[in-house]
Amino acid sequence: MNATVAAILALAVGTYAFRLVGPVLHGRVTLPPRVQELLSAGAIVLLVALLATGALTEAGAFAGWARPAGVLVGAVLAWRRAPFAVVVLGAAGATAVLRWAGVG
Repeated sequence: MNATVAAILALAVGTYAFRLVGPVLHGRVTLPPRVQELLSAGAIVLLVALLATGALTEAGAFAGWARPAGVLVGAVLAWRRAPFAVVVLGAAGATAVLRWAGVG
């Protein structure tokens, strides 16, 4: 067995164990309310950071103004509770129109 197969197996076992811990410890471990609040806030911060990174950068540099504008259009449509397909098509359409107009 080479090192690549061993690494894949170790990661697979670790992933399975990590997923198994939740159901096994569900009733045995209780977190204080403050810790639960911090975990919720941490998840929100992580999602916002991923959104900002994906919306503003490409290959380590600024992606141009069309992509953040498209994300903004999608966010407004989602905030207005538009159907998911409308949100995606609106964001993609806004980005495509701005790129076609040369905004980049």
